[in-house]
Formats: sequence, C-alpha cells, structure tokens
Amino acid sequence: MQLDTQMTASLVTDYANGISAIDAQFHRPRRASIHLINEYGRIALIDTGTTSSIPDVVNILEEKDLAIENVDYIILTHIHLDHAGGASECMRRFPNAKLVVHPRGARHMANPEKLVAGAMAVYGEVEFKRVYGEIHAIDKQRIIEAPDQSRIDLNGRSLLFIDTPGHARHHNCIYDEYSNAFFTGDTFGVSYRELDVNGMEFVFPTTTPVQFDPIAAHASLERIMDFNPDYAFLTHYSRIGHLSRHAESMHQLIDAHVDIARNTSSSTGNTVRFAAISSALQSMLLHRIREHGCTLSETEITDLIGSDIKLNTQGLEHWLDQTG
Repeated sequence: MQLDTQMTASLVTDYANGISAIDAQFHRPRRASIHLINEYGRIALIDTGTTSSIPDVVNILEEKDLAIENVDYIILTHIHLDHAGGASECMRRFPNAKLVVHPRGARHMANPEKLVAGAMAVYGEVEFKRVYGEIHAIDKQRIIEAPDQSRIDLNGRSLLFIDTPGHARHHNCIYDEYSNAFFTGDTFGVSYRELDVNGMEFVFPTTTPVQFDPIAAHASLERIMDFNPDYAFLTHYSRIGHLSRHAESMHQLIDAHVDIARNTSSSTGNTVRFAAISSALQSMLLHRIREHGCTLSETEITDLIGSDIKLNTQGLEHWLDQTG
C-alpha cells in the first residue's frame, strides 16, 4: 500500500490556490496533465486524459481525503481525445459530476460515434482501444454547454469560459479569477518541463488536424493576454509563467509554422510535402530550443517533440488543402 501511495504521489504537482496537476500518463510521463481545482472540498477537473488515466485520479482524490461525491464538474477545454477521452469514465466514477464543454463539442460527448470513428480511422481499432479504451455516450442531462462568457460556480469560486478557436473550433479556455490564471488546453501551445532552462519555459504552438486557423489562433492569444494573467495551465504540460514573453514567442511561431507550410506547398506528392514540412519544422524548433539554452541532445529533444512535429505537420497540410 505504501508503494502505491508513493507511485500516485509522484503523479501529482500541487500549486497554490487549490490547484494540482495530475499526470495523465499519456504515452509517456509528463506529456498530458489533468488539472484539479479544490475549493474547500468541492472539486472540478479540467481535461481528463484517457480512460486509463482515471483510476489514478480516483486514488489521488482518496489520498487527499476528497470525496468522489464532491466532484462537481468535469470540464473539457476541447474534445480531442487526449483531453476528453476519459470523460465518460469520469462520469461513471463521479456520480454527481456535470460535464462542461464547448457547445460545438457537446453533441459529440452525448453521441461519440463520429469522434471514435474518426480516431479509429487514424489509429486503427486495435491501437485506438489500447490508447483510449472504451468511450461511451454521456447522458445529455449531465452535460452543460459553456458558450463564450459563461460562468460556473465551484463552491463560490467563479470560472469564466471564453471561446478560443485556432487550435480547434470547439475550444474554450477557462479563467480562474481567484488565481488570476487560465487553463488553456492547447490554445497557449505546448511546453514540456524537460525543456525548462533556469526556470524559463519553452513554448510552441500545436497545429494539429483538422481545424488549425492561424488568424483565430492569434486572436485567441490576444484575448487571453487581455486579462493580464499570471499563469497559464497547459494540458501539455501544466503551469507556465512569463506569459508576456511566451505570448510574443507564440505569435512569432504561429507565423513561422504558416510560412513553412506555404513555402513547401508546391512540393509534389503528399509524401514529399509531408517530409518537407516535417523536416523544416524540426529544424526550426531545434534552432529555437538551442537559442533557449537547452542542453539536451538532439535525440532527447526529438524524442520529446517528435510526435508534436508529426501532428503539427498533418494539421498544416490540412490547412493548406482547405485554404488552397
């Protein structure tokens, strides 16, 4: 029992203001986080990881002496399955919880057939079930749609939802006035703690398929920064500061991604175009990471960001195809 406690404790990072990050163990440690807000014993979870992430969440709640009956909200920043794949398991495990989701995503939580079919088409049925497990329909009566500027109350703590497309059209970011922080899903990009240098984070965009929109992505960043937040809690991976610096860098990197895509758009054949974009993204990001001061080997860096480069390439290709 002591060993189990130590193992689950290693999955949790506790911050101020009742906020904790739980490692969803998505493909590798510290790639995706589930954020827990504890407001005097009432709980909200922001993003869910996958079905296999949820038993650890239950164990961590027990270790913190938090009752599963007191989980009031399961909040999804958006419905990509590394963020929402565990939602139906959460609803099964937490009997009093409501699911809070962008209006564009709500119907896919009530009927996930298309969502599952799309993911299976990418991964294949065997790999999909290995990574994501079973995903079930969620009772519409337990779903709260959260349009732009809506709020929910967590035991007196107000959480504000703002519509933040760019990564996906079904994306919300959640502002917590109490901590002056945003839970940003993928809108503020990706930042792995292994790339931190002397307390400074490295952040880069995620342009995954199929709804990347650079104009909307810029606008969503500006909306977040209008609040002058102290921190952003990213799903990949958890808390970052220095937001003014990172917002400026994100704007530059969104444009750099677009420039790379446009510069390779004339490459003939899908395989050639994919390779050209992927190679250019890797070179650009490695250069920026080296400028940042990271001393990890090139192999270690590409191990960390390789899957993101692949997904970003796929998203940029889809964007090129849609925009001509």
